[in-house]
Amino acid sequence: MSWEHAGLPSSNKTNTSAGYRLSDYVQKPIEIYVFIDPLCPECWSLEPYLKKLAIEYGDYFTIRPIVSGHLNNLNKDIFDKPKKLKDIWEKTASRTGMSCDGDLWMENPISSPAIASLAIKAAELQGKKAGRIFLRKVQENLFLMKRNISDEDVLLTCAKEANLDLDEFKNDLYSSSAKKAFQGDLKLTQEMQVDYIPTIVFFNQVIEQHGIKISGLYPYDIYVRVLKQMLQKDPQPAEKPPLEEFLADFEVVGNKEVSVVYDWTIEKADKEMKKLQLKRTVEKIPAKFGAFWRYIKK
Repeated sequence: MSWEHAGLPSSNKTNTSAGYRLSDYVQKPIEIYVFIDPLCPECWSLEPYLKKLAIEYGDYFTIRPIVSGHLNNLNKDIFDKPKKLKDIWEKTASRTGMSCDGDLWMENPISSPAIASLAIKAAELQGKKAGRIFLRKVQENLFLMKRNISDEDVLLTCAKEANLDLDEFKNDLYSSSAKKAFQGDLKLTQEMQVDYIPTIVFFNQVIEQHGIKISGLYPYDIYVRVLKQMLQKDPQPAEKPPLEEFLADFEVVGNKEVSVVYDWTIEKADKEMKKLQLKRTVEKIPAKFGAFWRYIKK
């Protein structure tokens, strides 16, 4: 594979996923590699844009999360500095509107970061969609609930929330298959010279051309522009689903995600979610920054 940079300036941000509702079974022209680390708050902050991209243009692409292990491998010393990690998380949360409770690093620090990455690959053995949903549950438990995602019991909770086969997940967690898949992701990260997370690489599987790589977090319009460039056409975005349908699909969402997807201000998103709270359609999840909501299944 070959690729080229998108010609965008690298961001100055400090280094620090989910079940998209469209079918994975239809061959789509674009494949998007999303290089992430489960402990990275900027990867978590990318979620609103990935959701909107999938809703508006999901007929044209599939998403392939790549667990880069970037924080694990390149910044091992940072895990010995919990105060620094707390500050990084909370600055990211303040800037992006996606809550990251940095108190985790003072109260319940992550002991073995690589286990969470292995768990994501184990979940993917039950299907790509299952893997994305599990990744999202890992992020929710980490950034919102302040849970140690290197703890096996927490990972089993995430697997249960993602509706995985728990026996299969337990067997796969430390299996050679999960380890091999993780090593494959690390190799791909190196081959594509990914040195910052999150990084997104767009490939057209139909037309022979270079891929385009975007490192860092950018406004939504940038991702749309690159997608259209790769498609070599200008498709119209699909209609957005009703808000309650969106919530039922994703189960846990933040005001930031609602505001990005529906082109609302944060204030309007919060107002609309509070209306649904009064109707007992959602319940509010305590968060240190912003507001998150859980859909109440009927």
